[in-house]
This record gives sequence, structure tokens and C-alpha cells, in this order.
Amino acid sequence: MDIILINPGDKKRAYQELGNDIAAVEPPYWIAVLARYLLDKNITVYIIDANAENLSPPETAKKVSKINPSIAAVIVYGSNPSASAQNMTIAGEICKELRKNTKSKIAIGGLHPSALPERTLKEEEVDFVIEGEGFFVLENLIPALKSLRYNEIPGLWWKEKGTTHRADKRPKLMKAENFPIAAWELLPMELYRAHNWHCLDNIHKREPYAAIYTSLGCPYNCAFCCINVPFGGPGIRFREPKQVVNEIEILSRNHGVKNLKFIDELFVLKKSHYMEIIDLLLEKNLDLNIWTYARVDTINNVNELDLDKMRRAGINWFALGIESASMAVRDGISKRMKIIDIEKIVRMVQNAGIRVIGNYIFGLPDDTMETMQETLKLAMDLNCEFANFYSAMAYPGSVLYSMAIENGWDLPNEWHGFSQYSYESLPLPTKHISAKEVLQFRDDAFKIYFSNQRYLSMVESKFGKDVKEHIMEISKDRLRRRLLE
Repeated sequence: MDIILINPGDKKRAYQELGNDIAAVEPPYWIAVLARYLLDKNITVYIIDANAENLSPPETAKKVSKINPSIAAVIVYGSNPSASAQNMTIAGEICKELRKNTKSKIAIGGLHPSALPERTLKEEEVDFVIEGEGFFVLENLIPALKSLRYNEIPGLWWKEKGTTHRADKRPKLMKAENFPIAAWELLPMELYRAHNWHCLDNIHKREPYAAIYTSLGCPYNCAFCCINVPFGGPGIRFREPKQVVNEIEILSRNHGVKNLKFIDELFVLKKSHYMEIIDLLLEKNLDLNIWTYARVDTINNVNELDLDKMRRAGINWFALGIESASMAVRDGISKRMKIIDIEKIVRMVQNAGIRVIGNYIFGLPDDTMETMQETLKLAMDLNCEFANFYSAMAYPGSVLYSMAIENGWDLPNEWHGFSQYSYESLPLPTKHISAKEVLQFRDDAFKIYFSNQRYLSMVESKFGKDVKEHIMEISKDRLRRRLLE
């Protein structure tokens, strides 16, 4: 075996009790795409999804040792900004076990290692750090193990006699037209589970679940986001719509996937691209339940006919990045969203039969208690079918992380402290209030929103009594927080 690709994860540490049956279990799409690319290059590949299979680091290392690959590559990617950093603790523990119990060379890649490659190489028990997407690095690393010509592999970092080295050239990006269809057959597809809110229309049918990109990257550069790190900066590449829909058809017909996530940071951007995907999906007539991210201001450019076609194609949820009710707070993080009437956009989407999950962030640099209260009031007024309430975090690779380092702001002592839901979670302070006050407000806001009678009545009318009871159940218990104890 040439390469084993490992997906790390620790649901208990990252999500506490939410990891049991509330949080999603997402397939490691990026690992499956890397696997397909390598297989097409006649490189033998195996995938271990330690997260989905609930494997401990020793159990993971034992599986690797039995197969004995040339390279064991831990890919710490994640399909949202927080998912990579929060998994670095468990990724590091896996690497230590691999060092103790296998003979394989150890590599680590993904979003977080790409954001902090030199630090990752110094701190973790690895031989290599993969900066960037990883396709060309892994392809060329196998022959380089014999030649030792590591400097010829753009995007590779390595250790030599106790010192760190990096290749001279920056990582190369995959051309969108060459982006491969994922090797879904190598994944334990029966173990993946959609978010609870994604399936409010059928709360007892959350499996199987899949997630894919239709485009790569984002042209924006919001200060709180680090999603562009593996891609080298802001920008976007669009996959061929026919290939995207072919992949969706494979998931539907071969793996029984109905619940599907478009990972794109911005699916609703280039109309000629996303509407071609929609039209092709309508032709296929697949039974899908899709959710995708969107910006309020790009939705503003979509007409009612387009929204109707999206719903009929299977898009049932838009996750809208509203972030804050205050334009001044949004401008402070370079959100560049100039829409004033957010409610008009939300109602337009809902009138088309598409559900809305509103995403809100408390504790952005210019936030005060008053502006956070305005954001909570906006969320309550919009009364979307679901809501995510986040604390502002300085994710490695984001502008906020650079600001935190420059200003000496406290950051989590452990990588899983970057998880929104962990016991060790440590958000940023703002210019006006402490991190403790931010986290307290966030947790209180969650309780207030999901126990509000107006919200619960709306949920019952749209989804039924079972869903209302489910929402009431998840809002009962509070997450434990070290910062608040």
C-alpha cells in the first residue's frame, strides 16, 4: 500500500453530548477526492475514517500498522472554518501513535496545517506537512521517498536533521475542469448522518448523507473566515456542472443518498453555473434534500422562478450568513454586505418553499452588549426555521487570528478550544466586552431562541409535533463551559 489517508475526529471533545446524535457526521470529502486522484495515477490508497468509525488513536495506528503503507497521511480538512483547528488535538494524538507503532512515514495536511505549516511541522510527530490542496504533493511524495528530492515538490514541508525545510515554490492548484469525482466506494457510507435541522421534514431519516463541492473557494475575505487558506487566498473555481450532477447521481443511485450538502462557501454566485446544475438536476429527477450556503446579497439577485426551480431540484435549505444586525459591525470584519432589508430576502426564500437557517456571530471586534442584543432581536424577528449562534473565533489563517497574535489576545490553550461547542471553547473578546461575556451571551441566546413560543409554534405548524418536541429537548441542557464555571 502506498498511502493511507486518515480522517481524524473526536465528537465527544468537539461537541460534548451534541456529538451523540445531534451533530452531523460528515464524510471526509476532501480525502475521498484526494484518493480518486491518486488512484487515477496508479497509486494504491486506503482510507481510515477514524471520526465516523469512532476509532481511538491507538486503534487507528493498529489498523495502519497492519496495512503498513509507505505514507500515513492525516488530512485535517473540515468543511467549515472551525472544523480543521478543532480536530488538531486528536490529529496530533494520532500522529504520536503512528510514530510509536508503525514504520510508515507520517504526513499531515489540510486547512489548519496549511495555515500554520512551520508550527505544525515543529509541534507534531510528523515527517511532512502538506501545504495547500495536496493533490500534487502526495502524487510526487511516493517517488521522492527514494530520491529524497523533496525540494522539487511545491507545497511540501519536511524535517531534516532537526531543522524545518519547505519547497521553493508555492503549492499548485488543481484546475477546476480536472477536479476528480470522489472515491465514495472507499468510505463507510452507512456511517454518515445529516444535521438534525437539515432533516426537520423527516427527522428520523438522517442517513445516508454526503457533501460535495460544486465550486472551490470564495471571492470574499471576511475577517472571521479561514476557508480560503488551502486555496492560497480569495478566489473561486467552478466545477463543470455536468460532472457535479454525475457525481450526485452516483451518490443517489449507488449509495442511496438523499440528504446532501453543497460545501461551497457561496453556491449562489454565478448564475450561469448554479442554474445549469439546477436544470440538470431537474432532468435527472432525483429525490434529494439539499442544503447550501448563500449570502443575503447574492440571493437578492435571484428571481422567484429560479428559487422555484431550486426547490423542485431538491434545494430545501439555504444557510444565510447574516452574522450581525449592525452594518458597522459587519463592515468591521469586511463582510461587504450592503443589503438593508434582510427580512425581505428571507421571506422571499421562504415563500418559494425553501427553509432558512440564519447564521449569527456574537463577539465580532466592534460588538457591544447592545449590538449583540440587536442581532439576537433580528434573529427572533426573522424567526427562521433554524439558527446557528456562534462566538467569534480567531481561526488560524483568518484575519482575526493575525489580529489576535498582533494584539496579544488570549487564544485557546488546546486546539479543540477552537470548537464552538467544546468545554474548553474560548472566543475572542471585543473592543468593549470580555470573552466570558461573549460566550455567556451566545449560550443564553441559544436558549432564548429555541425556547421562544413563537418559534416553537412555527416549528410545529411546519414540521409537526415530533419536531417541536425534538427542539424542546435539545434546548433543555446547557453545554458545560470551563470559562463560565
